[in-house]
Amino acid sequence: MQAILNQLGELVLGSIPTICFFLLLLLAYSALVKRPLEKVLSQRHARTGGAMDEANLAIAKAEAKSGEYEQRLREARGRIFEARAARQKANTEAREKALAGARDKAQRSIAAARDSVMQSGEQARQQIESGADALSQQIVAAILPHRGRQDGYGVQA
Repeated sequence: MQAILNQLGELVLGSIPTICFFLLLLLAYSALVKRPLEKVLSQRHARTGGAMDEANLAIAKAEAKSGEYEQRLREARGRIFEARAARQKANTEAREKALAGARDKAQRSIAAARDSVMQSGEQARQQIESGADALSQQIVAAILPHRGRQDGYGVQA
């Protein structure tokens, strides 16, 4: 067992320079590679992270402007629809007014024509009545012969 301990002691004594060299190499790695690499990586992360933050901020601003533009667009469409409805209402009112005027004019024209027809009918009736007596006398004279009057055939007229 003593031999094993001696061999183990020799190994430990022989490994001290290797351990020192390893620790020195670890310090050199840390000073020459790890710290500058971490510094570059942190700067890179800060730049990309800052760029990402700026991009997220720009996206949020763009979404806000987009929402604002959509709201304005909805309002403009609403105003357009209201103006269109007002124009349609004005056009309908004007059309109704024109139709009412035409209807009144037509009713007056019909009333005047009806009066004219009634007057013409009354005049015709009066003419017929006034001419009926004369016509009836002519008919009676033509159909019934007059007493004491004879025509050339020996028939009394």
